[in-house]
Parts: sequence; structure tokens; C-alpha cells
Amino acid sequence: MSKYCVGVDIGGTTVKCGLFKVNGELVDNWEVPTRKEEAGKNILPDVAAALAQKLEDHGITNEDLCGIGLGVPGPVEPNGYVSICVNLGWKDIYPAREMSALMGGKIPCKVGNDANVAALGEMWMGGGRGHDSIVAVTLGTGVGGGIIVNGKIVAGAHGLGGEIGHMHVRDDEQEYCNCGGQGCVEQAASATGILREAKRVLAASDEPSKMREYGDKLSCRYVCDCAKEGDKLALKSLNTSMDYLARGLAAVAYVVDPEVFVIGGGVSKAGIFLVDLIKEYFAKYTPLAQNKPDIVLATLGNDAGIYGCARMVLE
Repeated sequence: MSKYCVGVDIGGTTVKCGLFKVNGELVDNWEVPTRKEEAGKNILPDVAAALAQKLEDHGITNEDLCGIGLGVPGPVEPNGYVSICVNLGWKDIYPAREMSALMGGKIPCKVGNDANVAALGEMWMGGGRGHDSIVAVTLGTGVGGGIIVNGKIVAGAHGLGGEIGHMHVRDDEQEYCNCGGQGCVEQAASATGILREAKRVLAASDEPSKMREYGDKLSCRYVCDCAKEGDKLALKSLNTSMDYLARGLAAVAYVVDPEVFVIGGGVSKAGIFLVDLIKEYFAKYTPLAQNKPDIVLATLGNDAGIYGCARMVLE
């Protein structure tokens, strides 16, 4: 009986890898540089070589592995086809097939979108542990999402399931999102969006604010810190950002009806203060829901991806 599984979270700068026992215990973890030159052709061979060495170091054979899970930064179709991963240079690729071939062709491999597998990781061993229907929301430079229903990733017909960041929630937004739309959740509630909203509030008012002291160094973190300290304008801008985020979560809740929303990413370091703001607005936008999903913080941090990738091959 197989005793181990491997999670591989492929990012634009590094590939995070984890060797797990099938009970979720992390045995070892390491990183491999992401070599994106030549359309990223070296990425998977580099991972395979590093993995083979790690298995040898631990005295583990290929037969001891039940599978390898890959998380990639792009849409993944149900058959494992990835049309494009802009941050990796990949086009028209079946990563799981290639990885399996590189490891001798006998180890089962699965591939999923990185945000979706991170959600699976949080469900398995993180903030969503104990639940099997969760929505994970990553608040970072952008806003990512992953939907798990009855323990299974909901990726959709074309791999776009969980793209919470590009839901339209704001009609008066004049700037364009990276996706080409206007008024996306990401434009209001990402780290970039929170900072943008704070600058707008500052520009529209002469009121004193500690945020002004930071000048060009003002960041999302400082906006959140000032809001925690009771700064009026910081609170105003952060409330606006969390209002729009909650609108998006409410729409998701009425479609998916999860047990819990798990909030992660760099912005989530603002902690319970941020969660309480989200809950306040979420309650406003979900009057029909008597048993509202809880909203909690993620706990696995940057390791959520490798946990989720490993869990994916145990299904």
C-alpha cells in the first residue's frame, strides 16, 4: 500500500514541493527555482530531478508513492489541458502527463489551478479543517478563489470556477482591471485595491489622517494598521473595500452555500479585525441565509498549495 504523496505548487519565481505521508503529515519540503526561459520547458524536468533526489535521500521508491499533485497558475480543463500559464511561459500543455512521463510513467499525476488546490489544502489541514464545503479567498496583489463542494474542487467547464476576484460588484469604477473589466472585486479588495481606495479617500478630503504621514510609502498594510488604530479616513476606505468584497462573497454564498469562507493572502495578516469587517457587510447582503457560513482566517500560509496538491491525488 502506498504510504506517501507529493504536492508541487508551481509559482512564477519558485516551485514549492512537499513530501507527505497519506495522513497529511509533512515529511519534507523544498523549493526549486522556476526557470521560465524557453517557454518554461525546464520547469517540470527540474522538479522531476529534484523529486527523484529527495525520494532517494529518504529511501522511498516510486512504488511507495500514490501520486503527485501539481498546482499551476492558470485555468485547468477537466482533462488536464492547460491552454496558457502566462507567468510560466506555458502554452498548450498537459502538465500531469508530462510529469508522469518524467517520473517513469507509472506514478499517477493530477493537475489543478493553484488557487483551487490551495483551497483544498485549507480544507484538509488548514482553516477549513472539519468541513467539506468551503470557499477559500486569497487577498493578495489580486483576489483569488477556490471552491470545494463535498470535498471536490469545483473548477467549472473551462477552469474558471472560483475566479471571485473578477466578479463585477461596483458600477461606478472608472479604471480598468487587469482582466479588462471594470468594477471587479479585485479592484476594491486586493492589496492594490485597498491602497487605491485609501488614496482616493485622502485625495477627496482635507481631514487629518495618519495615512498622510507615510507619503509615497503608504501601503495596504499601513492602511490596515491605521484603521485598527481608529484613523477615520483609513476606516472609511477599508470599510468601502470590505463592503465590495462582502458583496462578492454574498453572491458566491447564494450559489455555492459553503460551510465556511477561509480568508488568506497577505491582506489577511490584518487578522480578526479584517474578518469582523467582512462579517458585518456579509450579514447585510445575505438576509435570506439563516445559517450563514462562518468566515475564518487561513492557517497554512504559503504551504496551502503543496498540501492541496498532495490531497488532490488522495481522492
